[in-house]
Amino acid sequence: MSKATQAEITDTGEIDSVSGPVVTAVDLDARMNDVVYVGDEGLMGEVIEIEGNVTTIQVYEETSGVGPEEPVENTGEPLSVDLGPGMLDSIYDGVQRPLDVLQEKMDDAFLDRGVTAPGIDLDKSWEFEPEVAEGDSVTAGDIVGIVSETVTIDHKVMVPPGSDGGEVTAVEAGEFTVTDPVVTLDTGEEIQMRQEWPVREQRPTGEKQTPTEPLISGQRIQDGLFPIAKGGTAAIPGPFGSGKTVTQQQLAKWSDADIVVYIGCGERGNEMTEVIEDFPELPDPQTGNPLMARTTLIANTSNMPVAARESCVYTGITIAEYYRDMGYDVALMADSTSRWAEAMREISSRLEEMPGEEGYPAYLAARLAQFYERAGYFENTNGTEGSISVIGAVSPPGGDFSEPVTQNTLRITKCFWALDADLAERRHFPSINWNESYSLYRDQLDDWFIENVDEDWPDTRQWAVDTLDEEGELQEIVQLVGKDALPEDQQLTLEVSRYLREAYLQQNALHEVDTYCGPDKTFAILTAIKRFSDEAFDALDAGVPVEEIVDIDSLPRLNRIGVQEEWEPYVDEVESEMAEQLRGLYWWKNTKLSTRSAAHSYSRRLTRQSGTTRLSRSKPRRARPNEVRSWSRPAA
Repeated sequence: MSKATQAEITDTGEIDSVSGPVVTAVDLDARMNDVVYVGDEGLMGEVIEIEGNVTTIQVYEETSGVGPEEPVENTGEPLSVDLGPGMLDSIYDGVQRPLDVLQEKMDDAFLDRGVTAPGIDLDKSWEFEPEVAEGDSVTAGDIVGIVSETVTIDHKVMVPPGSDGGEVTAVEAGEFTVTDPVVTLDTGEEIQMRQEWPVREQRPTGEKQTPTEPLISGQRIQDGLFPIAKGGTAAIPGPFGSGKTVTQQQLAKWSDADIVVYIGCGERGNEMTEVIEDFPELPDPQTGNPLMARTTLIANTSNMPVAARESCVYTGITIAEYYRDMGYDVALMADSTSRWAEAMREISSRLEEMPGEEGYPAYLAARLAQFYERAGYFENTNGTEGSISVIGAVSPPGGDFSEPVTQNTLRITKCFWALDADLAERRHFPSINWNESYSLYRDQLDDWFIENVDEDWPDTRQWAVDTLDEEGELQEIVQLVGKDALPEDQQLTLEVSRYLREAYLQQNALHEVDTYCGPDKTFAILTAIKRFSDEAFDALDAGVPVEEIVDIDSLPRLNRIGVQEEWEPYVDEVESEMAEQLRGLYWWKNTKLSTRSAAHSYSRRLTRQSGTTRLSRSKPRRARPNEVRSWSRPAA
């Protein structure tokens, strides 16, 4: 039931027992998921089990002081949310009560029990611009008008799902409240700017499509190595202190989604306070307008009732679906789904259900799948296209990725950003472990990056991945015999990978420039490091020692590309200086062109002639003493 209108009470029973957030009632005629009001104070709850004359209810508020024989009133309606203009730039609790309105009612920082408020302002007037005229035919989902909700987003007023539609008989522009009719159909139906929708039911859509456009996050390791598609799903598991919240906040701040829904599910209050304080002051990198103008926050902190934590993710995904139906790309951040799963575990244990692994309910995997499957790139019923990208943080105890919530999440999501406590301790942020993380969207997003950034994007990314993989293998040897025992080409590989880690994978979320890195800059940094790699191996083949190669003056400047606001001339300057200094180490020996450089140049000519471009190449074997190494042009 929505809080915008008080539903009629259909039946009344009385409390039989109370166990934390779980209350049992008798003599109550109810259905599953009906909203009820519990006790003398009218605490909101939801029916979760019916057995004979006993009805089990999860209460969304603190139940201290509630006792047997107090009344339970049934509304006969499911838990629903109010959908309409006014949701953006708002902060809700887990059942869509606006926290600022509740604070005004109570004049206190803490919520009183039994206090409620509609999810959107019912008295505020909005300027309505019709998109249909008298005589037009409309069906469920069609857009009938536009309301300027914020400076960034136009709210599209739609015919509610389930409507029979009809011919427009009356429509006019002007200022209306969300409960005023703005369009009248020949069937007598009056369309308002406000809708209600049950949170546990997916809104109807057209065809679900394969996403082909990335959700640009502005974070190099995510956009460059492990991208997520618009309409995709991602998991961010990591132990305490590894940076899950900051990573999600970065995604919420800088992603190129039209709408952001941020759910703080059972997290600490100071983390949500940081979001609430920062977002209104931050500019949207896409429009320059305040970031809150495209954001809805759902704050369900760890000290709030556990049952409300269970409902907050459904509230958030329903709001996201509503804006998706308008044709917007929505990014939903859930921090964290482990707290949600813990809420399910607590309620399940109070219901005395048969526990699954580690005490979680047996239906944990099904609930996670139901949530993540509501993401996707859709063709809507009104002909528009929209997407919901869901990014869920997971907080495994002790960083154990084998625990049930992490494992069940990995079976569903297609992008995995594994946070590493060791990297966090070394102050390497984002602490995403490149050896454990993966993205199953890379291949289907390559065409977009080739068209919009550079045709060499896939090959350059693969070179970086291969180099980091080789470094991982070499580090195992280094720990046994030391770095100096390695051949010089492997020592140089370790130096190249070090700059990949420090200049490319590391990113400072607190630096005003480095906090956001667009795809062009991301690619430029990677190509600059690859340019150093190519020139350095040329110098190595010409007989220059590794110590001299890594000692050139321009090399440390690679680490400063990320903080440069005017980065394009800086990158050109750094690449030119590196090439000049490295070549100067061996050209004085009258070396015209190294074997490696010549072979590579010839390889590139061949690949261009065959219609492909290949940047990655294998390293040739170093010549032994007194051995003359040569190459010849292969037969046609």
